[in-house]
Amino acid sequence: MALQFIGIDPNTGDDESPTVWVDHQKQEIVLQGWKPDSELEAECAAFEAPGHAVGIPDHEAVIRIPARMAPMIREACDAVERTTVQ
Repeated sequence: MALQFIGIDPNTGDDESPTVWVDHQKQEIVLQGWKPDSELEAECAAFEAPGHAVGIPDHEAVIRIPARMAPMIREACDAVERTTVQ
């Protein structure tokens, strides 16, 4: 798998690095973010989305990304859509 690096949190320090990549082969956006606190994770797990079971499946995770990274996420969306169109 060859990831295309899109960007890293501009306010990152030595011990934090929320990051955005694109996997063109799988047509996926890959995000690295902060683990949620137990309260946020419980709130997400309790959320009832139509057509989905309540909870977070073992193979999925909740992450937090700072809002200032929205431009990078948009860029990743555009990049993966360009792959889909081709």
